[in-house]
Amino acid sequence: MVCIYCGQATRVVNSRHQRRTNHIWRRRKCAACGGIFTTQEHIELSGAFVIQKESQGRLHPFSRDTLFLSIYESCRHRTTATEDAAALTQTILARLLPLSQGSIIARKDLIATSLLVLERFDKAASTFYGAYHPL
Repeated sequence: MVCIYCGQATRVVNSRHQRRTNHIWRRRKCAACGGIFTTQEHIELSGAFVIQKESQGRLHPFSRDTLFLSIYESCRHRTTATEDAAALTQTILARLLPLSQGSIIARKDLIATSLLVLERFDKAASTFYGAYHPL
């Protein structure tokens, strides 16, 4: 990776796996300017997973952003909707990925997992999500 300050090569000084979020945290140091910065590495899910709709059986690329937006819309009534939606999206993904069959995620599993997480967090958000995403 190149330095964000001068564009020269960097080296990893410290690295930690974040089990809960499935990220890798890395502290990097530039060999040229001595600048230190932190990076977060995570799996790009859109290229690895697809959503399968039951009725047609068609496959659609998975989009973390689409999931985030649907959760955000359900939480709009909250004062901290953006932060809540980001955390809820991460929780849903952590619960959903073990349910996937290879690279295919069933739409019903996505909705059921989202409803379960939202119900435990906020009943109103769960009701709103369920109204727009029927099983």
